[in-house]
Amino acid sequence: MLKIATFNINGIRSRLPNLIEWLEREEPDVVCLQELKAPDAAFPIDEIRKAGYGAIWHGESAWNGVAILQKGSDPLESRRGLPGNAADKHSRYIEAAVEGILIGSLYLPNGNPQPGPKFDYKLDWFEHLIAYGSTLLKSGHPVVLAGDFNVVPTDFDIYNPRSWLKNALLQPESRECFARLVKQGWADALRTHFPDERIYTFWDYFRQHWQHDSGLRIDHLLLSPDVATRLRGAGVDRWVRAQPHASDHAPTWIAVAKARLPVPAKEAARKKTG
Repeated sequence: MLKIATFNINGIRSRLPNLIEWLEREEPDVVCLQELKAPDAAFPIDEIRKAGYGAIWHGESAWNGVAILQKGSDPLESRRGLPGNAADKHSRYIEAAVEGILIGSLYLPNGNPQPGPKFDYKLDWFEHLIAYGSTLLKSGHPVVLAGDFNVVPTDFDIYNPRSWLKNALLQPESRECFARLVKQGWADALRTHFPDERIYTFWDYFRQHWQHDSGLRIDHLLLSPDVATRLRGAGVDRWVRAQPHASDHAPTWIAVAKARLPVPAKEAARKKTG
């Protein structure tokens, strides 16, 4: 079984103890991190290696930043940044091959305030992701796109939409982009595993939203068809959000069965004759 998680750490230097405690307690095999808020040179690779993980990362001073951790090994980087989006200088996408799966860690733009240039940037970035998502599916490779998509897909994914109606996370354009991406053939892992439950991954710091479980589901893991057939579990490690100095996100994870290795022809023939 392979446990793949996504976690918006919201500042890796200030929340490194929270990250290390979670890694040691939950032992995910692969971790996609977002909002490192640190340049490449400040990424705490020594501490992460001491915890038993290799890593690749794409940092940015004070904002954004994404990484992929792999237990016991270094991920094999395959891409950083979305194709066709060279004008975007922010660190929002990194991709690696891990255990036969292509894994993309992404931090989609927030888009607030809207309307305005930040919302336009969000939608433009989303269009590049949609285009690349189609390319990934056509490749036939097993793929997981994991991260903070900054989209609440439906009203069922938020405690109460009324006070968020003007927020970029709930705008019809944002939701339409997410729906178009999923309709390409991706499985929304958390909703697939919990079709009828309210599942939250984010609780902001205002009005005791964590204490009252007033949450949103904005951290998603999208699975290509091959990986979707191997989905065996999913969840949110809510206890991390309750820790002192916690991120406003909680780690969100899936468990997938490892792909079966093909049986060599000679061995298969021996089994038939034996």
